[in-house]
Amino acid sequence: MASETPPPLNIHALPTTYLPTQPPTPEPYAPHRAARTPIVIDNGSTTLRWGFGTSDTPAGGPNAVAKYKERKTNKPLLLFGEAIDVESGARGQARTPWEGDVLLNFDALENALDYAFINLGIDTPTVDHPVLMTERLCSPLHSRALTSELMFELYSVPSLTYCVDGIMSFYQNNLPAPTDPFTENGLVISFNTASTSVIPILRGKGVLSLAKRIPWGASQASEYLLKLIQLKYPNFPTRVTNVQTNWMLHNFCEVATDFHGLLRKLRDPLNLRNSEIVVQFPFALPVTEEKTEEELARIAEKRKEQGRKLQEMAAKTRLEKLSQKETDLQYLTNLKESKGSESRREWVSKLQAEGIDNEAGLDEVIKKLEGDLKKARKKEAGEVDDGPQEDPSFPLVDVPDADLDEEQLKEKKKQKLMKAGFEARVRARKEKEREREEREVQERKEEEERDMDFGGWSRKLRQEQEALMAKIKDRARRKAALTDRKSAAAQARMKNIASLAADDRVPKAKKRKGAGEDMFGADDADWAIYRKINTAAASDDEEDDLAQLQMIEQKLLMHDPTFTPKHTHAALTTQRSALMSAFRPLYEEGDIEGRTRIHLNTERWRVCEAYFAPGMAGVDSAGLAEVVQNLVPAFVESRSRPGTLDFPADRAAVVQNVFLTGAAARLPGLAPRLHAVLQSLLPPGAPVSVRMAADPARDAWRGMAAFSRTAEFAAGHTGVTRAMYDEHGGERVRRWWGGNWNGELPEDARDQRMDVD
Repeated sequence: MASETPPPLNIHALPTTYLPTQPPTPEPYAPHRAARTPIVIDNGSTTLRWGFGTSDTPAGGPNAVAKYKERKTNKPLLLFGEAIDVESGARGQARTPWEGDVLLNFDALENALDYAFINLGIDTPTVDHPVLMTERLCSPLHSRALTSELMFELYSVPSLTYCVDGIMSFYQNNLPAPTDPFTENGLVISFNTASTSVIPILRGKGVLSLAKRIPWGASQASEYLLKLIQLKYPNFPTRVTNVQTNWMLHNFCEVATDFHGLLRKLRDPLNLRNSEIVVQFPFALPVTEEKTEEELARIAEKRKEQGRKLQEMAAKTRLEKLSQKETDLQYLTNLKESKGSESRREWVSKLQAEGIDNEAGLDEVIKKLEGDLKKARKKEAGEVDDGPQEDPSFPLVDVPDADLDEEQLKEKKKQKLMKAGFEARVRARKEKEREREEREVQERKEEEERDMDFGGWSRKLRQEQEALMAKIKDRARRKAALTDRKSAAAQARMKNIASLAADDRVPKAKKRKGAGEDMFGADDADWAIYRKINTAAASDDEEDDLAQLQMIEQKLLMHDPTFTPKHTHAALTTQRSALMSAFRPLYEEGDIEGRTRIHLNTERWRVCEAYFAPGMAGVDSAGLAEVVQNLVPAFVESRSRPGTLDFPADRAAVVQNVFLTGAAARLPGLAPRLHAVLQSLLPPGAPVSVRMAADPARDAWRGMAAFSRTAEFAAGHTGVTRAMYDEHGGERVRRWWGGNWNGELPEDARDQRMDVD
């Protein structure tokens, strides 16, 4: 059977840097010095972006700071963003203002804002500019209060406007005319670093009472991908970091329109191999010294010379041993012949000096030496000893004990043991011969049965093969179940072991009184014993089943043309293991390049599927599709359902205009998946539109910059002023359509209560 050629590997080298290395260029501050130009700050969990509202593109960098002492001068340094990666010792001390999805580390935020304001060229003691800053949906009052305190007390800003990033990105992609109010409808899905927010927008205002937040974002997806890689490659030679998995997430992961259908398709090993992407980590090949042809020829000749010397030494050793054996044989022969010329006592003492007990032992040693010399001479001459072996003789076995002395009685006992062993071997040979004859009779009978009814014979063998394979599979399943603590088989066996251990540990008196307590299995040492008991060698029954299965398959392969090698147990097992081989290809021990590769196949879709099913990653939360399904009835149902909102005719536009923003919105397949979800919820034929922001990562900042240039912002009805802060404190927030407190709902839904901070 021709083997399928594996597809070429789609290999991607791991980058050495993940962010731009050029720091942002400071803007000239002179045009903004007395103009009170608004400053726009997008305080993201991953990236901090800043700039004047009059610019089109923000400056930015990783939102992290680190305090570090320079080794040469021992001066303390405060590093921000990409500068942390320059100093390897500073990476372990990096801090970010965010803890998950909550702003908590305000020392780090202060250092980051210092860097931003210096980069903007502000050289005055205070920041005399209105500030627009993003905050998360439903931001805690504590975070807002400390942020306001930092901005007003430290930087003395004249006003501070809080904006929800998802709403401002939606605003940027639906900019109204300069004189028109913002009245767009839509459903904003904002993919943040540590969460995902779903915000309905009705007539330009976020319906925050229906807004939802899922505790799953890009950081959790990167950590989930890292865990999957660590489970798949437990002995990977290189440390995989969150930064690297985040790069893999945004470059190789996709959202499946039908995840379960995709998994069924990937059951085929060939499809699994075609879908994989290989990430090549850096590696260093061992340095090998290249030799010239003359050096290689010299080394080969040296090895040949060493081989000849070893052969000569071995031949010399054999000759020496042969000569020594001839000398020993001659000496022992002379010793035997000297029996008549010497006294018995002297002769026996000479035998004992040679380690021989009696004359029979001497004869045995001489006979053995003669046989060894005969074989050695034939081997030296190149002959093969195929002659018949003489049966051993046991002359003293039939002699009565009364006719033997003490030494002869010992020899008789020894000969009895040797005779018993010889007779046992003879019986074994006869038994094998009998089995061979019975096997030949059985083969003739089977051949007659095959000639008379070939179909029945073939079906019978196939049934036997299936029964044996099922038996082997059940045995393997039971063995695997015993390795799992939670399985019924493992718990039953552990109970038996515990009862046996309790019998040994608890005295009988205590058992009768009920004072004995079974503590076996309470610590890992008991389970280590259990695992040791479990890892036993294959039983004789298992070996016999495999041998019988192999014999049946050989007969079917020889006589049944419909039974091919792919129907054998080995082929079926290999086919099942081919899926595992495609899931994680194995490389040889010396293949350093292959062993530093990560094969991404099912992980590419599994990580993104967690946005729709966070439970598969261990997060107890509803998925994105479920949240959208729960939101849709509030907009499409009528008054016939009590307790739901009844919006005007433009309510359908909310769910038919789905807007995606945030860096994770670029994941391939996300828009088609949401489109399919909405089509299943809306009436047949209802128009559905799912679109992505023009720049998902920066449109929140651009939306705030565009709003800062409007008359609505200039009127001062959106930001908290210093006077309001002094009067009401840091928790004060203005009511406007782009913040976390956006005012009232439309007039026809004014009775609906709002959940606001």
